[in-house]
Amino acid sequence: MTGYNDFVKTLDNRLKVNENFDIVKRELIIGEKTAVLYFVDGFIKDEVFEKMLEFLFKQTKQELNKIDDMSRYAKDKMPYVEVDYTYDIETAVTNVLSGPAVLLIEGIKGALLIDTRTYPMRGIEEPQKDKSLRGSRDGFVETLVMNTALIRRRIRTENLRMEYMSIGSNSKVDIAISYIDGLADEKTLNRLREKLKNIKIKSISMTAQAIAEALVPHKALNPFPKFRFTERPDYASAAILDGKIALVMDNSPSVMILPESYADFFREVDDYYFMPIVGSYTRILRMLVTVLTVVVTPIYLLLMNNQQYIPDFMSFIKKADTGDVSLFVQFLILALIVDALPLASLTPPDTLSTPLGTIGGLPLSEFAIDAGWFVGEAILFMAFVTIASYSQPSFEMGYAMKFERVLLLVFVQLFAFWGFIAGIVLCIVIMALNKTLSGRCYLYPIIPFDKKAFVAMFSRPNIKG
Repeated sequence: MTGYNDFVKTLDNRLKVNENFDIVKRELIIGEKTAVLYFVDGFIKDEVFEKMLEFLFKQTKQELNKIDDMSRYAKDKMPYVEVDYTYDIETAVTNVLSGPAVLLIEGIKGALLIDTRTYPMRGIEEPQKDKSLRGSRDGFVETLVMNTALIRRRIRTENLRMEYMSIGSNSKVDIAISYIDGLADEKTLNRLREKLKNIKIKSISMTAQAIAEALVPHKALNPFPKFRFTERPDYASAAILDGKIALVMDNSPSVMILPESYADFFREVDDYYFMPIVGSYTRILRMLVTVLTVVVTPIYLLLMNNQQYIPDFMSFIKKADTGDVSLFVQFLILALIVDALPLASLTPPDTLSTPLGTIGGLPLSEFAIDAGWFVGEAILFMAFVTIASYSQPSFEMGYAMKFERVLLLVFVQLFAFWGFIAGIVLCIVIMALNKTLSGRCYLYPIIPFDKKAFVAMFSRPNIKG
């Protein structure tokens, strides 16, 4: 077991207290014994430590002489609630860098871990992306403990589990696996624990996406997401109560929900804030609109390239002149413009947002039609696709739908009607070859077919009392 002096020397060397201005080594005299306190400036609560030090300075030599182990000191002489002890130097170093303070006292074996950490954080206001018409107005933040508390606030059962883990050899990111014991699939839980323990990466800076890629190595040509991210505590809590597993990560306001199949991405928090018939209607409408965003432009391109297929009652859509640029190229250019405009709007300051929005709208305006770049119908269909794509709450699934649409456009341009059929089949095959973390097919409950889950995919069940 490491002695006091060796413990201090090792911590000084590992933490580089003389080189890091924010890592503080506070030397103390407690009960006529030398002591040292290590902490990161900005991570501790000053008012709590002020009271704690006042209590420590009142301890006498006679009291401390009766104690030779930090476990007993934590029980007998430390009134603060969140304390622990360790005899391992590596654990002490990790704790200092994570936020808790470490106290060493001469003549007492081990180190006392005092968790008074507080992180700089923003308010728990409603997230900009995951807005709700009737739901709560709070949202996850970048602090693990605050996020787990928001879930605990909504699920008040002794079966709720919050398993703590630390991953990444350099970043040592704190994560919590949240689930309901008895509801969550035990095989999926064991597989998740094993994968998290075996993550062999030094640093996890972009927390949520880095962990997602480490859990399930993504195939380069398969854009469909296997996890869903949410910043809403009410949605995460509802998913946990449905038997899902939530992965809560420090430094990230996004909570990862798993396992998720294709059908799960059409469920939204507002489905449960309205009557079942309204929730079912919005869910079906969301599915229908998502399908239309994929097929409407390829079908129009197919009909324009092969106008003999157009039935008489739809003859009004026939167009002899599709502009100086081929309709296929028009759709590709418009897709790039539609994707580029939101990206461009993220970086300029607010004072430039209005003029840049005006300039950005020029390629989609009457000027572009008069110049012969686009036809009005192409802009009309892409406007529908752009607006309708926001009915899909998941960014990741939204981009997967965009890639499907572009794939269909290419196949239609090259192979006409049979290209459209082949593109649809290929998209279905790509989804069918996907596996969720639980090992189930991505197209569940269609493959394998589950009648009860299939009905629930379209309808919001009534909440029975």
